[in-house]
Amino acid sequence: MKLFYKPGACSLASHITLRESGMDFSLVGVDLAKKQLENGEDYWQVNPKGQVPALLLDDNILLTEGVAIMQYIADTKSDRQLLAPAGSITRYKTLEWLNFIATELHKGFTPLFRPDTPEDFKPTVRALLEKKFSYVNDALRDGEWISGARFTIADAYLFTVLRWARAVKLDLSGYKNIEAYMARVAARPAVTAALAAEGLN
Repeated sequence: MKLFYKPGACSLASHITLRESGMDFSLVGVDLAKKQLENGEDYWQVNPKGQVPALLLDDNILLTEGVAIMQYIADTKSDRQLLAPAGSITRYKTLEWLNFIATELHKGFTPLFRPDTPEDFKPTVRALLEKKFSYVNDALRDGEWISGARFTIADAYLFTVLRWARAVKLDLSGYKNIEAYMARVAARPAVTAALAAEGLN
């Protein structure tokens, strides 16, 4: 399998999930600005969406969208318990978190990364994100992981997205549960390996 990624982007969540799963894979870096692979090839020819992550399976089927990729990996390697079995309420609570992270946090950050976002709109974006950080901080009050007693694909995604706060100068120091959570996730061997492979600290 090949994972097409950009260091620190949302593809990091799929990268972490692959390492947690123990599956064999290789990494292919993508320059999203140029839509080019490391060897100069046109990324549009790989993924017509032009975004990361994309996972090229061994049978040459291309899977895109991080939430789908992570669910595929978790279900393929169900023994790693990165996602509870179908029919379990625990599974749907994890999917609930995945949807929240994708629609409320991930997309919430987008205007802060876009150069065409008006400066007078950015304080509104930041205020909305801070409300969502408070919700996440409260949710982590009594648990080690976001979706229950085990590390799941929701944790891989949440960790990835919350890392962006530093890039856009959003201070998470007031969210003590989030701070402790980020340290716990970062200490996992699979996460450490993924960060190192992407040249991140």
